[in-house]
Amino acid sequence: MTDLSLQKRLAAEILGVGESRIWIDPSRIDEVVDAITRNDVKKLIKDGVIQVKPVHVNSRERWRKRHEQRKKGRRRGYGKRKGKKTARRRRKEEWMYRIRKIRRFLRYLRDHGVIDRKTYRRLYMLAKGGTFRSLNSLKHYMREKGIVKEIR
Repeated sequence: MTDLSLQKRLAAEILGVGESRIWIDPSRIDEVVDAITRNDVKKLIKDGVIQVKPVHVNSRERWRKRHEQRKKGRRRGYGKRKGKKTARRRRKEEWMYRIRKIRRFLRYLRDHGVIDRKTYRRLYMLAKGGTFRSLNSLKHYMREKGIVKEIR
């Protein structure tokens, strides 16, 4: 087989692409072998003997299917997770969601007359101090201390 590395290199420089993207017509290799100057190679490019292969792009179809599944909540189990819990949601965000939920609940209880303002303020400050791990732990605390009888 003939060595066409010079012609490929020249064509790649002229066309401004990598050597792997240069295509040479197999039926007209004898013409390409004779081309040793830049002008010869330019002429072959003009004639269509030497061409540029299209850029290879990865298909996104598989990604689209996976993405649709993930939007439904599939493929998100423990086996798929990498890194710490805080890599997915920051500790601060976790706190924000938790404290907002607790404060919303306390506000509801105060506005509906289940607890008085003094109790509301005390529980609010306890929540701010991080006493309650969740809304459930607040409800448990209130039941334990006899602040309210039964909360749903």
